[in-house]
Amino acid sequence: MDIKDYADRVWRGAADDSIVHTGMGGSGVIEIADGLGWQPGFGNVIAFRSQGELMLFDTGNQMTAASLHDRVRAWTSDPLTLAFYSHGHIDHVMGMGPFDAEDGPRPQVVAHELVRDRFDRYVLTAGYNSVINQRQFQAPGLRWPTEYRQPDVTYRDALTVTRAGLTFDLFHAKGETDDATVAYVPEYKLLLPGDLFIWLTPNCGNPQKVQRYPREWAHALRRMAALGAEIMMPSHGAPVFGADRVAQALTETAEWLESIIDQTLAMLNEGRRLDDIVHAVAPPAHLSDRVYLQAKYDEPEFIVRNLWRMYGGWYDGNPAHLKPARDADLARAVASLAGGAAKVADAARRAAADGDLRLAAHLAEMAVQADPDDASLHEARAEVYAARAESEPSLMATGVFKWAADESRRATGQAETPTTLGKLIS
Repeated sequence: MDIKDYADRVWRGAADDSIVHTGMGGSGVIEIADGLGWQPGFGNVIAFRSQGELMLFDTGNQMTAASLHDRVRAWTSDPLTLAFYSHGHIDHVMGMGPFDAEDGPRPQVVAHELVRDRFDRYVLTAGYNSVINQRQFQAPGLRWPTEYRQPDVTYRDALTVTRAGLTFDLFHAKGETDDATVAYVPEYKLLLPGDLFIWLTPNCGNPQKVQRYPREWAHALRRMAALGAEIMMPSHGAPVFGADRVAQALTETAEWLESIIDQTLAMLNEGRRLDDIVHAVAPPAHLSDRVYLQAKYDEPEFIVRNLWRMYGGWYDGNPAHLKPARDADLARAVASLAGGAAKVADAARRAAADGDLRLAAHLAEMAVQADPDDASLHEARAEVYAARAESEPSLMATGVFKWAADESRRATGQAETPTTLGKLIS
């Protein structure tokens, strides 16, 4: 398939390619223009072949490092001299090993200076990152790495790198991370936004991950739109061709994000509780049909919570939550008032049957907290969270709810949910 035809189909919604679905995974390096290649996957790799040298923007994940190397080497035998990390997430920085092992000088890696700090934090929290990514991607065997290919050159605000007749104008941006690098390659009029554009709503509310930066993300989107790029190759999802489409995708994503930000800050400044804000803020309706603004990975209400965390701290405005009772103590008190934990589980099933899955989840959780050894209560909890997972559009919510259902399935000896990670990296 012609890559421009494919990209047009993705733009029109006739094909699916985003951070949650790799549409052309396994295709090998696809020639975008003379000397410019695209290796699609869960963490795209953009390859440059010029004057006898190979350069990479992003390097993929650890599970596909060997196949990435094979596919790039099928495209060119030129020595890898230079690689850039768009940021420090492990689906972008773990593919250097096979290239470093080749004969000849070791390639030079360039990244923002905070990538080193990220790697240090990952070593400190490897166990936690294993757990939350197992849960997010339904991958029980996932183990977080503790060894990283460090960058050789770092920068703070901006850096221009010239190599083999190509120019890489880099600037730092905050968005999904605090260590993001955006690149513009004027020889191709090419924008490399990393994960600042992922063909879905911005991933700046992820409930299990560290702070995201919604306002700074919107600023970066508008800065990128002003560059006038004619090709945009994000690190997840298909390329975008045409200056008009690139500008539209970036400015409308900024507009979508700014609406969430403005609504949240307005209510925060009024002194409203987090609970009120989460259930009141909504994205702009006139952008709801955009392919690249579907909430299939992250969600608007998670972005609201992340904004609250950044500007309002952890106290949510409910005085009972400042120094709360243990969840289990509250659950036992409610169960006692209801006439037993089984009554609470029955209420959870009724709420689910009535379509109120949010309420059903609270009740099912309370029932099991009140009597965690009762298998019948776990059956109700598994039913409720399986229904929640089935009804959710985003991978973030689906992962948490499937994980919860599986916890209770294990308690009753039932089979667990299959992994979804393979779909993302294939």
